[in-house]
Amino acid sequence: MNNCIVVIPTYNEIENVEAIIRKVFSLAHPFDLLIIDDGSPDGTANVVKTLMNEYPGLHIAERKGKLGLGTAYIHGFKWALERGYEYIFEMDADFSHPPEDLIKLYKACAIDGHDVAIGSRYITGVNVVNWPINRVLMSYFAGTYVRTITGMKIMDPTAGFICYTAKVLRAINLDKIRFIGYAFQIEMKFNSWKYGFDITEVPIIFTDRTKGASKMSRGIFKEAVLGVINLKISSYFKRYIVKH
Repeated sequence: MNNCIVVIPTYNEIENVEAIIRKVFSLAHPFDLLIIDDGSPDGTANVVKTLMNEYPGLHIAERKGKLGLGTAYIHGFKWALERGYEYIFEMDADFSHPPEDLIKLYKACAIDGHDVAIGSRYITGVNVVNWPINRVLMSYFAGTYVRTITGMKIMDPTAGFICYTAKVLRAINLDKIRFIGYAFQIEMKFNSWKYGFDITEVPIIFTDRTKGASKMSRGIFKEAVLGVINLKISSYFKRYIVKH
């Protein structure tokens, strides 16, 4: 069995989903792929099911309604762990994360020995394409805010393009992850860091979506801002027992 799986949450991604699936399966290194679809009314799931006849490594988990980014990834992580995958990736469906860089993330963990590899927009400057300057600044200074509050040295703590080794996801109590928006990304990295896992950042070029609609909202941003403070405070009352 392939030991790598990419988890991609979708909601109304019919304009992107076939292309992203074909791209992942065209890569030189083999990856399985799990789509977590939250009841997309545009028929995203039907496209995936059709392509499953063509790609044996393609899987889908359908959920009823929009239940949040974080819960989609948790569902996918558990699914992957139950089936024995060793390297579990998360990425967006809209090509903002370059699929070919999955190989760089894989090598960072499987060959270089890191436990978590983050596809980072900011480790070598600001590598963002097609974002308005106000969003670039908001994202960049959000990272500064997170580093200041938490003490993590990660340059792109809100990144959503990541490889986790199975031992990291087994060590983190996924049932205790609280946030469902982009604060989920911070919470996962914070827990990985507190458990003492080896985290690295791999430079990528992030390109904003050209098809479909962004899922960013004011509520998601507010959750991230307040969530960082809650994470730090709650960490004082939690024991992080290293299990690796």
